[in-house]
Amino acid sequence: MLGSPDSGPLRTTEFPDRLDVDTLLAEGWKPLAFQQFILKIHSRCDLACRYCYVYEMADQSWRARPRRMSEAIADRAVERIAEHASRHDLAEIDVILHGGEPLLAGPELISRVVCGVRGAVDTGTRVNVNVQTNGVRLDEAYLRLFESLEIRVGVSMDGDAEGQDRHRRLPNGRGSHAVVSESLRRLSAGPYHHLFSGLLCTIDVRNDPVRTYQALLEYDPPAIDFLLPHGNWATPPPFREPGSPETPYADWLIPIFDFWYDSPVLQTEIRLFREIMRLLMGSPSRAESVGLSPVRMVVIETDGSIEQSDILKSTYHGAPETRLHVLRDPLDNALLHPSIVARQIGELALSPVCRRCDIVSTCGGGLYAHRYSAATGFAEPSVYCADMYRLITYIATRCARDMARLRGAG
Repeated sequence: MLGSPDSGPLRTTEFPDRLDVDTLLAEGWKPLAFQQFILKIHSRCDLACRYCYVYEMADQSWRARPRRMSEAIADRAVERIAEHASRHDLAEIDVILHGGEPLLAGPELISRVVCGVRGAVDTGTRVNVNVQTNGVRLDEAYLRLFESLEIRVGVSMDGDAEGQDRHRRLPNGRGSHAVVSESLRRLSAGPYHHLFSGLLCTIDVRNDPVRTYQALLEYDPPAIDFLLPHGNWATPPPFREPGSPETPYADWLIPIFDFWYDSPVLQTEIRLFREIMRLLMGSPSRAESVGLSPVRMVVIETDGSIEQSDILKSTYHGAPETRLHVLRDPLDNALLHPSIVARQIGELALSPVCRRCDIVSTCGGGLYAHRYSAATGFAEPSVYCADMYRLITYIATRCARDMARLRGAG
C-alpha cells in the first residue's frame, strides 16, 4: 500500500496510479460517499482569462466535448445523483452548476437540472444548489430565476479594475471589470443579496493585497475565497520558483489577514484564514485546500463523463479522467478510483516530507493538484510549500499570542 514515513509511497508508476485500494479495504478503510456534485453544464466560456486551468493549461479535453450538456445526459446525471444520495442515506447534498460558464447553458437546462435533482432525491435529503459564474451574464432575469429555484450565486472577481482586467478579459481583449461590477451591484445591493454566496479571487502578487481586499469588500460579500494560481512542480505558478525559500504568496496574503483579523467587526468570511484557524484549534477542515479531511466531491462533464476535480486539468492531459460515464456507471464506482481514494485517506497519501512536518495536520499537504510532478505524480509537497508554512505559522503565532493575552486577562 504505502511505505513508512521515510521510505515514501510504494509504487511502480506515478502515485496514485498503483495505490493498493484492496489492501486499504482489507485493513478496514471505507470510502465516504460523495456529498458535492459539480455539474459542468456548459464547457465554453465568454471570458478569455489568461490563467484559466480549463482552457490554458495541460488538459485540453474541452476541445472534444459538447458545448452544452444535453437533456438526456442531464437527466441521467440527476438520476445518478439521486441514486447515490439514496444508497448512502445522505441528509444533505450540494449541487454546483459550473463550466466553462454555466449561464451559457440557458435557463431551461438550469431549471431542468435543479428541479430534477430536488424531485428525484428521497424525502428528507436537502439539496443545496450553487452556481459559480464569471458574472458577465448575471442579469435581472437570471437573478429572478435563481431566487425562484433557491440557487445561491458565487462570482469570480479579482479586485479593482486593474486587478480584474489584468487577466479576466473578454474575447475581444477588453477588460471585464465594468460589466462584472454592474452584475455584482445588481446581486449585492438589491433584493437578491440573500442569494450571494461569495467572491472568488485568484491571486496575482503584482496587485496590492489590501487594495484588492478593500475593492472586493465594496460588494458586501458574505465570503471571499483567495485562490492560489494553479501550478505544480512541472509547470510552476507565476512568481513561484519551485523549491525556493521565498514566500511571495504568503507575503501577499498576510497583510490581508492582519487587516481582516484586526477589524473591530467581521467584514466577511475569508475561507482560507477561517479554515486554518479552525484546524489550529482542532476542528476538521471544510475545504480541500488545507487540512486532512476526506474530499467528497465528484464532477460530471458535459458529455456525461464522471471525473475527479477539474483543477487537475492544470497538471497533465487526462488527469481528471476515471473512464466512468453516467450512462453506464453508478457514482459509487468512482469511490474506489485510486485518485479519489488518495484524497480520502489523509496523511497516508502525503509525501515523507509532509508527514514529518510539524504543521501537517493544518496544511494537509496543500491542494492536491499543486503536488504534481512529472517524476512522481502527486507524491510531492505542494509547490507552494514554503508559502503555506509561512502563512500557517504566522496565523498560529498571532492566534496563540491573543489566546495567551486572554488567559492572562481572565
